Order: sequence, then structure tokens, then C-alpha cells
Amino acid sequence: MPAEPITAPDGTPGQRRGTLAELEALRQTLRDGPGQRATDAQHAKGKLTARERLALLFDDGRFTEVEGLRRHRASGFGLEDHRPHTDGVVTGWGRVYGRTVFAYAHDFRIFAGSLGEAHAEKIHKIMDMAATAGAPIVGLCDGAGARIQEGVTALAGYGGIFQRNVRNSGIIPQISVMMGPCAGGAAYSPALTDFVFMVRGTAQMFITGPDVVGAVTGEQVSHEDLGGADAHATRSGVASFTYDDEDDCLTDVRYLLSLLPANNREHPPAEPCTDDPARRTPVLRDLVPADTTRAYDMRHVIAEVVDDGDFFEVHERWAPNVLCALARLDGHTVGIVANQPAHLAGALDIKGSEKAARFVQMCDSFNIPLVTLVDVPGFLPGVGQEHDGIIRHGAKLLYAYCNATVPRIQLVLRKAYGGAYIVMDSRSIGSDLSLAWPGNEIAVMGAEAAAGVIFRRDIAAADDPEATRTQHIKEYRDQLMHPYYAAERGLVDDVIDPAETRIRLIDALAVLRTKHVPQPSRKHGNQPQ
Repeated sequence: MPAEPITAPDGTPGQRRGTLAELEALRQTLRDGPGQRATDAQHAKGKLTARERLALLFDDGRFTEVEGLRRHRASGFGLEDHRPHTDGVVTGWGRVYGRTVFAYAHDFRIFAGSLGEAHAEKIHKIMDMAATAGAPIVGLCDGAGARIQEGVTALAGYGGIFQRNVRNSGIIPQISVMMGPCAGGAAYSPALTDFVFMVRGTAQMFITGPDVVGAVTGEQVSHEDLGGADAHATRSGVASFTYDDEDDCLTDVRYLLSLLPANNREHPPAEPCTDDPARRTPVLRDLVPADTTRAYDMRHVIAEVVDDGDFFEVHERWAPNVLCALARLDGHTVGIVANQPAHLAGALDIKGSEKAARFVQMCDSFNIPLVTLVDVPGFLPGVGQEHDGIIRHGAKLLYAYCNATVPRIQLVLRKAYGGAYIVMDSRSIGSDLSLAWPGNEIAVMGAEAAAGVIFRRDIAAADDPEATRTQHIKEYRDQLMHPYYAAERGLVDDVIDPAETRIRLIDALAVLRTKHVPQPSRKHGNQPQ
């Protein structure tokens, strides 16, 4: 039987029912936000509201909000007369593919999403909860920066966010999704997170905006050209991923989360594999040209090897001479680093080294095994590269690999020359397993260049210098660059049929899944900057 309604001693309805009605009305006000006019203005800019975005991020649109009733306590400049609930940020948690994920979303309709004391404290709390629970956190960013009316208190709020970004780095995955403006000091929080998503046309990030740039330097630039999604995807390297609309962006945020563990104490979730782990890859026998000077697209190699040809490339449009991608092999997440012969012949340069180093560190932080596909002619030569610090930046990639303790497999597809061969996870810097295809050339440099150095006097004194040069090139190649030279010296563990690539990688990764490397007792290393 239904429960009897609660009544007061005089027979009138109990006070609790009225209080509950008041609470529901208040919650409805929170859901509606500041009003339809503000919502229409947000939609007119091509942007969703904070709650609409959270509904897309979480399973079935279900989200548990915390501190929804929070209001600021600032005064001055009219703030005391305008104290909306939430203070312009929605915080809480939900589930993505059944796993807990924490999130905060700036609400541009309230104070333009600007950060004040209460706003910051809400973000601090949810970041702390994510760390305590050992679950990822996603920031949906759409705000005007520090709330000017609250002065230095707002700046201190950002300091608390930065501190937590660093404290949680490598502990839980941190993802920033840029869906609106992010200017000044606010831009540093996304830069401290693991991945940055940006939406074209609405998201901008910069330290100083176009007006300040114009006033100080005289340069005239638009918001989009200075700090839009394409600028950060192709030039600065800030944006890991870019999208034309928020729906597609949030769909891929969910997909990325499915590839990552909840925290650094867990392994990434494995999925049932519908792609036969024993599938041979005979296409690879002819995919890579035997001529080391001919280009090809390394993406075709990756697609042939990984489960269902599906991989998620990070920083696709920045430093395209190096590919970094997350994929699955036999249902388990792997990180792939590969030279891309279609760009700069796959040579390592400053940007490519930084891109790969950052990716290797992320994979190592979150227990994601590394597979390195090598086809590298060396480091990119040039005065600009040397003066801009290729030594220092290349050392970042070397440091990242040497420091990584996850399972590491190197596969040499074709050429691997000089210091770049060492840096691309060679056996000498700690790769667990080094494999090579039969056409591999592992050497200090190419045969042509080597012969020119070693036999330069002989070639110069010959009656037929060109014939002598050709003879010495063949001599050098036959002695030091044949496919089995490195294997004979224990620097390559096996030379394999390209058709067995997928099988061999899956088998090796299964064996290495329980790898454990004791770490030296130290506070932290002093990696190259």
C-alpha cells in the first residue's frame, strides 16, 4: 500500500513536502540556466551549453552534479547583486563506456565562463576527487579567463588548478576540450594536460590576444589565425586533435578514454578482438619499396598490422614526419611511434622529436606498451635545426625512451641510420625486442655517404672515379649493411617475414605484459628542456 502523506499535528501537509517542491524547482532552475535568451545566444555562435556537452560526453547523458548550488561571495563592481548558482562552471562525474570519469564544464552563459574564487574552488574539488578516486578528468573549456572584478583571488584560483594539473600528471588521464575562448594564464592548464581537443571556429587559445599583439608589435592578426584550432594543430603543436563540430569532438573524447586506463595503477581496458591475432599480413611484402630513396605512407603499414585497421593518430597535422598513434593489437591498447617517409623522408627534426617524446612519456605513464616502426635516414640536417637546438630536442626523445619501463618493441622496416637509429628505441637503449624485415639497412650512414668518407682519397686518385666510387659503395654495403649484420651482433633479435609482423608483435606483447622494471631511488630525473 502507498505510504500515508506526512502531516503536521493540526492535520496540514508536512513542511518536508513543501521543501522538496522548493528543491525541485531550484534544480530545474539549475538545469535551465540563466534563461532562454542566453542559451539562444550560445547556440547562435555554434556552441552547445555546458550541460548539453556533458550529456554528449557521458553514457545515456547521465551526470551526477556536485556543488550545483554554489554561489560566489564577492562584492564590488555590482557582483553582490548578481550571484547565480553554479558560478559559471558545472562539475561532477558520470560514466563513459561504463567507467567513471570526472568532468567540469565552463558555462559561458554565466559571467562568460570567467573564473572567480568559487568557480575555481569547484574545479579544485572535482580535480581532487578524480585523483582520490583514480579516474580520468575532462575539462570542457569555454571561458573568458580570470574574473577581473575579483582581482588577484581569481589568479590564485588558476594557480590551484595548475598545481593540481602537475600533481595529477602521470597519475590520472587529464583531457582538455577547447570549445570556446581560453586566453591569458588560463591557457596554461590545457598545456599541462595529456591531450588537447579543439573545435574549429569557436575555440581559441593564446597568452596575449590580437589587440595586445597589435599594440605591442604592430602585427595585425585575427583571433583564429593567432590561436585557432588549425594554428595550434599545424604550427604550435598545442592541439592534439581538431574537429569541425562539438558532437564529433566529444565522440572522439569518449573513444580516447576507452583506450586509456583509469589511472597509472591499472592497465588499459582490453576489448574482445574480432580481428584474428594469427592473421598474416602478406600485403606488407610489397608495400614498402626496396629502393630506400622512394617514399611511401607509413599509415598503410600501421593499418595492415593493428586490429581492424583502426588507429587513433595524435598530433596528426603537426610534425607529420613522425607518426604517433594509439591502436589495439589482439584487443590490447598499444602506442605506435613511426617514422613517416612521406614527409621529410621520415627524418627526425626538432618538432618530430618533441612530438614523439611527449607521446612516449604519456604511454609509459599509463602502462601502454610501445611499438616503434623504424625507417629513418637520420636527423634532419640544416643550420636552422642546429641553431634551434636539435641536440637538446632530440635528446628529449632519447630520454623518454631510456626512461620508459613499459614493454618496448622495435621493428626496422627498411633503413635506420646513425644517431636516429639509436634514438628510435634500439636495443642499446633498452628495447625489449628488436625485429627487422629482410630489406633492413642498419648503419652509421648510407653506403654512398660512407664510401665518400672512407675512400675519398682512393676515389680522387682513380682513373675512373665514378667506377671506383660505385665499387666501394658495393663493398661497404656488402660488408656492413647486409640485412643480417646487426642480427649477427645481437643488435637485432630476429629478421622476420613481413607477412608475420602482426603475429610476432602480438605474441611478443603477450609475453611482455607482465614486465616489471625496478626503478632507482630518486626524486626525479633532470630531463632535457
